[in-house]
Amino acid sequence: MDRKLQDGLIDCSTDNEIVFKVCCEECNKTQFEIRKRFSKAGITPEKKEKIMFYHILYKREWEKLRDDAINKLNEQFNICPICKRMVCDNCFLICDEVDMCKSCAKILEEKGKSVSELE
Repeated sequence: MDRKLQDGLIDCSTDNEIVFKVCCEECNKTQFEIRKRFSKAGITPEKKEKIMFYHILYKREWEKLRDDAINKLNEQFNICPICKRMVCDNCFLICDEVDMCKSCAKILEEKGKSVSELE
């Protein structure tokens, strides 16, 4: 599941801010966003060597925020066992036999309640 969640992350980062977003593959709404200002944002390195250090530091902070995002996505998104799409709690239904996304439930004529309704 982590690989699917990682693939679903949209990197909207800039030089000053690290940002990841995720859109639900059912409703296409941005259902998740995490951001963090780069610790050295706005600082211009005086030496060439520091530029490389800043790149390494940025990559480290980027990877940390990406990992944090994936961990949080595990709590807020579901993978439909039928179509394998990543969907938000509003679009994922708890059904009698198998839980699934709204589209699959419609095709299979299944009834259920969304995860967000149960909370």
